[in-house]
Amino acid sequence: MKMEKIPGGVTAVSGVEAAGVHCGIKKNKEKDLALLYYPRPARAAGVFTRNLFKAPPLQVTRDHLQNPVRAVVINSGNANACTGEQGRQDALATTQLVAEKLQVPAEEVLVSSTGVIGVYLPMGQLARGVEEAVLRLSPSMESGYDAARAIMTTDTVPKEAAYRVQLDSVYFTVGGMAKGAGMICPDMATLLGFICTDLDLSRDALQVALRWAVERSFNVITVDGDTSTNDMVLLVSTGISGIKVEPGTSLWESFREALFQVCQELSYRIVSDGEGVTKVIRLVVQGAPDYQTARTLSRAVLNSCLVKTAFFGEDANWGRLITAMGYSGAAFDPSAVDIFLGDVQVTRQGTGVIFDETRAKKVLEKREIPVFIHLHAGEEELTSYGCDLSYDYVTINSDYRS
Repeated sequence: MKMEKIPGGVTAVSGVEAAGVHCGIKKNKEKDLALLYYPRPARAAGVFTRNLFKAPPLQVTRDHLQNPVRAVVINSGNANACTGEQGRQDALATTQLVAEKLQVPAEEVLVSSTGVIGVYLPMGQLARGVEEAVLRLSPSMESGYDAARAIMTTDTVPKEAAYRVQLDSVYFTVGGMAKGAGMICPDMATLLGFICTDLDLSRDALQVALRWAVERSFNVITVDGDTSTNDMVLLVSTGISGIKVEPGTSLWESFREALFQVCQELSYRIVSDGEGVTKVIRLVVQGAPDYQTARTLSRAVLNSCLVKTAFFGEDANWGRLITAMGYSGAAFDPSAVDIFLGDVQVTRQGTGVIFDETRAKKVLEKREIPVFIHLHAGEEELTSYGCDLSYDYVTINSDYRS
């Protein structure tokens, strides 16, 4: 298999058109409405937040996934969450607006929202935005980029990724876009992801592949430990290539690897663009007995405010790492644990060792800080991403609604 990173995001995939416009939901002139269109009926799968407060757009999309998919409409600046029956009717009305303009059934339109919770959608502005977005639909890279910009909230940069794969004489593409900077600690199954492939897969196969990839990418990142009401990642098969994929084949494995690469890259970009982030923590847990143990440890370490502030202050305080590991709830032998900051070992067999503070400081001064934890209890290895906690995070979130 040969896998090549290519420019673009969703529109790098054949059978996808996109647009991003400003409709007036945001107070400034930034784009705030994105539209994805599939000229040929597509299939889709999704993973959604486990937060008990599930936003109406998420609920409508989950209901519509059983149908062929022709479009996805996403607004930013307003989450349409905790808005009751009116929120659900507004989400349904949004699918109807898109359906009428594209001349497709409303139940074949998916809808997603992100932004402030507890505020009703301005449906008049949204309707005008849908009308403009339909006119601007295009398969161009620029249109895909506009869509990626339109789903941003506190993000500072759009997030796109795409890969083209060759397996023998078969070629296919996987591309996607995502948003997220704060309220990031997905448990899916405010993060949104939209991924497409030109391969032909059944809905069940898409669901299996998406859950596998999300568990190892979006579900092992954290910015602040908060799981949103609107988290969702969708995977759409346009089928334009005409190449059918069945689980268990070499083509299936190649597709899963490409999907994972797209998900992992988008996940990394979310953490790197986290609110107020000055450091990205790349945590590798090695020698774990199973995936769940590694994930539980990783999440506890990366969510610890004391760990985050230590990295912000460039302080090699490894005691904060073992403390978080100890209360994580994961079962492991503390006397077997080795910890490295970059290439500097700070703990051997659960006991601190004398290390060069100057070398450790140089590791911690970097934008991306590698941390290795070895449990010596099995073969499982998991790479997770987190970040530090800075003054700017507090500033950004103290006046988010203003």
